[in-house]
Amino acid sequence: MNAVRLTASEAANETSVQSALSECVSLTVRRYLADIGDTEFGEGLHALVIREVEGPLLREVLAFHEGNQSRAAAALGINRATLRKKLAAHGIS
Repeated sequence: MNAVRLTASEAANETSVQSALSECVSLTVRRYLADIGDTEFGEGLHALVIREVEGPLLREVLAFHEGNQSRAAAALGINRATLRKKLAAHGIS
């Protein structure tokens, strides 16, 4: 696997983007937990978050790579067969 070398400004920007994404997830989970309170839910929170986030992630990365599954899979760090299984599981063609 080839390492990607970033300039200092690119690394700072990537860290900023990761922080923004992390903060968005934190805020959304916090709101969700506040909304449900002590309510029991059937599936674990981890499974729920993964299910809700994975579909849009796959759609956006695939669209960014103009439908090229090989490039999308590489960007996601998974192999193409795994990407295809995930796309099928989410009803994405």
